[in-house]
Amino acid sequence: MADKDNRNGGAEGRVVSRHAGRFKPLVDALSARDELNDVLKGRIDKACALLDEDVSLYPNTFRKDTDLADIVSGYTDLDEEGLAAVGRMFSVAGRVTSLRSFGKVTFIKVLDASASMQIFVARDEMGVEAYQLFKKYDIGDILGITGDLFRTRTGELTLRAKTIVLVTKSMRPLPEKYHGLKDMEIRYRQRYVDLIVTPRTSEIFRKRTLIVRGIRNYLDAKGFLEVETPMMQPIPGGATARPFETHHNALDMKLYMRIAPELYLKRLLVGGFEKVYEINRNFRNEGISTRHNPEFTMLEFYWAYAEFTDLMDLTEDMIAKVAQDVCGSTVVTYQEMEIDLTPGKWTRMSFHESLEKIGGVDPEDYRDYDRCALLVKRSGEKVVKGEKLGKLQAKLFDIFVEPKLIQPHFIYHYPTDISPLSRRNEDNPDITDRFELFVVGRELANAFSELNDPVDQRGRFEDQVQEKAAGDDEAHFMDEDYVRALEYGMPPAAGQGIGIDRLVMLLTDSPSIREVILFPLLRLETTSGGTSSGPAGPATGPA
Repeated sequence: MADKDNRNGGAEGRVVSRHAGRFKPLVDALSARDELNDVLKGRIDKACALLDEDVSLYPNTFRKDTDLADIVSGYTDLDEEGLAAVGRMFSVAGRVTSLRSFGKVTFIKVLDASASMQIFVARDEMGVEAYQLFKKYDIGDILGITGDLFRTRTGELTLRAKTIVLVTKSMRPLPEKYHGLKDMEIRYRQRYVDLIVTPRTSEIFRKRTLIVRGIRNYLDAKGFLEVETPMMQPIPGGATARPFETHHNALDMKLYMRIAPELYLKRLLVGGFEKVYEINRNFRNEGISTRHNPEFTMLEFYWAYAEFTDLMDLTEDMIAKVAQDVCGSTVVTYQEMEIDLTPGKWTRMSFHESLEKIGGVDPEDYRDYDRCALLVKRSGEKVVKGEKLGKLQAKLFDIFVEPKLIQPHFIYHYPTDISPLSRRNEDNPDITDRFELFVVGRELANAFSELNDPVDQRGRFEDQVQEKAAGDDEAHFMDEDYVRALEYGMPPAAGQGIGIDRLVMLLTDSPSIREVILFPLLRLETTSGGTSSGPAGPATGPA
């Protein structure tokens, strides 16, 4: 398969490489998926040619001593004379992302984890044999390069290669430079390629790391203790959502992937910890959209001897500080909207007040059950038999209020009917001391003063059990052990959950949750033979 003169003749006019057999499994797999085209055949031919010259395709002998970003930041201000005085060689490694050949010289762009840089490769610098070997390398290959610095005639800081070795052979071509990965579905599925060719994608996930780190640093400084609680639970709790089910073979028992860590974190309050938090995955068996992924990251934290208004103050301060540190400002742009996260500028409004002032709903309509149900139906939503008034009011909120909450809004005092874990308001038992935070028309956080009365909690659970029996798949399970924990005594406390993915969306100006999750859930790809072959194929819901 190597590109050599046909000195031995042959039916097809070329010599078959002695290494061709090594690539037969790859050729067979590509052929089965109808992917074996001329470009991939060419890559295989080049790989065989390199092996014929005893060049290892995947060695582990080259060691870099410098990141490209260190070169770019450390030597950008030096002129040609200053670069010549540096007097050292740099060993760098990275992926070739572009290549321009001019016969005896070639310019390539190399990308590592820190930056991209131009490399000058010349036959006179490397020698004829080494240069001819270099010419067999492709865009996408990972190379190890040693050389010194100079400036081209256009003034660009460039590394002049003295030696180049192949570190990793790329068997697939990268997308064309000027087209890249435009198909959103392919971008999410082949994130490894997206990260190579789309600089914004890498920037999003670098910012995501900074955001999570900033939250950790903030809570640690406030005296919160980071903990880990079970991902697999015998009883899913802490939220109203449909769980994923699994089975533990050794114990022969059904388990559920957690929908929230809340009830375990509050057990820790019973045990004596007064400030705890966890940043980890939750799993909810629900639809996929620009706002929802079945597997998502949540921050939950609990604070003994505090109440829900304390959490409002903390949340304003924490998110503003993270925005300032990551974005350089407390005013951020999201989808051409200017969002002001400056503390003190966040609106605070009660749930029922928001129905009237923002949603334009007449109090007589939302207070009366029949009129409320009729308005819900007229708005295109279903009314399930036995639904309580609070749930119908929540549907009106979703329709008429939530989409209009663009700037930060704390909406508080939610109906008790839809808040099974929240503490009742002292003056009005029909509402709870709970708030949700909304920004850019979507919920970002949920918080409340915690219910620590075991008798009240048992009654709320029993109401949820009845709703589940009536057909509500998202209703809460009865959790006897959690009630038992409350019977030992949990101090008064406030707790909150913040969707990390949605916060990252806001601070990176990302319109879809899939933009901020490295490997979002997608349907399996169906091959030409009709079998599934991995996380590919059409995604469920909008991108």
